[in-house]
Amino acid sequence: MVEIECGPVRCHMQGGVAVLTLDNPPLNVVFRGLTEALGSALDALARDADVRAVVLTGAGTRAFCAGSDIAEFQPLMQPGRIGPEKLALQQAVFARLDDFPKPTVAAVNGLAFGGGLEIAVCCDLIVSDERARFALPEIKLGVFPGSGGPVRVTRRVGQGRAKEMMFLGEPVDAATAMAWGLVDRVVPQGTALEAALALAATLAGRPPLALALCKQAIGFSFDMPRDAAIAAALPLSERVFTSAESREGVRAFLAKEAPDFPNALHSEKE
Repeated sequence: MVEIECGPVRCHMQGGVAVLTLDNPPLNVVFRGLTEALGSALDALARDADVRAVVLTGAGTRAFCAGSDIAEFQPLMQPGRIGPEKLALQQAVFARLDDFPKPTVAAVNGLAFGGGLEIAVCCDLIVSDERARFALPEIKLGVFPGSGGPVRVTRRVGQGRAKEMMFLGEPVDAATAMAWGLVDRVVPQGTALEAALALAATLAGRPPLALALCKQAIGFSFDMPRDAAIAAALPLSERVFTSAESREGVRAFLAKEAPDFPNALHSEKE
């Protein structure tokens, strides 16, 4: 069972749920060391069979993550530097979070601005504190989000809302983010982490193989034409229907019992 404390990223286990905390006070801003630590933590958690879901949050109450450390920008404002020295690493690590093989839940406990929002939308589900705010303010610096925001935010809210966020750079509140589909649940102030943990605990009890393959099948809908996406999901369905998880689910249903999916998968590996 993984326990990680790597500078600005901390991890502890709560049952089958790994809680990853971005810890760079006061606003948990992104810098290269945080990005590297997040990538290392994700790699370790992906390999650990005891980890069945991940909650990602920010330390403190002011911010989930308020974006990039602007102090990093000036040395990189020369041709050929910002990509290889900052954005390429962020894109690679954020993609690992987006493609993570286990369910991920962001607990947004304050500001999710810029790169912070780009991290949050890599998670499968987003739980927001009612006082949280969301923004892509990069346009006010003369740039635009460079670590996946134009794609992932647009996929969540559509072109019109995404352009409004990126062209204007103004924050939206949690209620607006919920109405737009940017977040999945809004909870009372101070309870985002608790609610995210409860949701992740439920996901940790679901069949892990089926969840991972379902996530792949959903991703096909963005990357392929409709008929090709449906066809690509067929072998994934065939795989889950022949799995120990499926046998356990059918057995438990017929026996009118609660299924024990994690142990079924463990027994199959033995």
